[in-house]
Amino acid sequence: MKSKRIVWILIALIALAGGGWAAWWWFGPITVETARPTRGPAVRAVYAAGTVEPTVMLPIAPRTAGRLMELNADEGAQVREGQALARLEDADLKKSVDELEARALFAKSQLDRAQTLLDRGLGTALERDRARSESRAADAAAARARALRGFMTLTAPADGQILQRDGEIGQVIPANQPIFYFARRAPLRIEAEVDEEDILLVQPGQRVLIRAPALPERVLDGQVAEITPKGNPVTRGYRVYIDFLGEIPLRIGMTAETNIVVEQRDHALLVPATAVREGQVWIVRDGRLHRQPVRTGFSSETRTEILSGLSDNDSLVVSPTTGLTEGRQARTAP
Repeated sequence: MKSKRIVWILIALIALAGGGWAAWWWFGPITVETARPTRGPAVRAVYAAGTVEPTVMLPIAPRTAGRLMELNADEGAQVREGQALARLEDADLKKSVDELEARALFAKSQLDRAQTLLDRGLGTALERDRARSESRAADAAAARARALRGFMTLTAPADGQILQRDGEIGQVIPANQPIFYFARRAPLRIEAEVDEEDILLVQPGQRVLIRAPALPERVLDGQVAEITPKGNPVTRGYRVYIDFLGEIPLRIGMTAETNIVVEQRDHALLVPATAVREGQVWIVRDGRLHRQPVRTGFSSETRTEILSGLSDNDSLVVSPTTGLTEGRQARTAP
């Protein structure tokens, strides 16, 4: 009997200890991370992803198929307007040019003879006009052949840079298949796509904050330059062209994340975005938790603007959890 009594006493002590631990767990002080609101600019922005590109970029391709015989420019090369970049096989076209030029020369001599005979009264105006027509036709045929041969030499349309080269000497290049991608010497820009729900907020001249994965620690400045009037019916977006302001450390083809500033309020009251849950925050006052409704304004991934409900001196919980209760004791994390 004595041993049973000891066992029951031990069970009672364990139950009391467990109850006390549970009571302390539920009603004792809780450790929370806190922060005070800060003052700074609150920005309403439209987000859009984009790609860095030159202002003018175009492919350079042959009009007719041919075997690539010469390559005079490579990727990254700076070229001048009219500079020969590549030449395709044109031996057969050269022979055609020689033949047609010979015919044109003969037709010209026949025209000169007909004109001489007419001047001496030995020929007729009809013969002279026929010879003139045949000479003009021969000149046109020769000019067309020279133009076709000229198309086999690809030249730079303006001063600029070769961005990409596709093709090797000896390769047969189909008609209209680009060998080079060319960019004029003009500043780079960003082509971004803005969702149709936000496009009416975007206007030329608005400031743009630019971030790029290649430079994660930097924020570049830009400005909205152009907005395409017609949207994409598939993506339901509109192309927006953004000019860089100042230095351009990015390269063509790099991706960028842009935030187009629609509205900005300076000296706004800002709190961590994680602190606001369903229109309320938790604050620590006199060592206890209190639920505080707030009215919010602009919000970003990291900061939320508070329009009313908080003061600069309030200490609020940075990441409130579901276990917080009104009036519970709280300790601030070191």
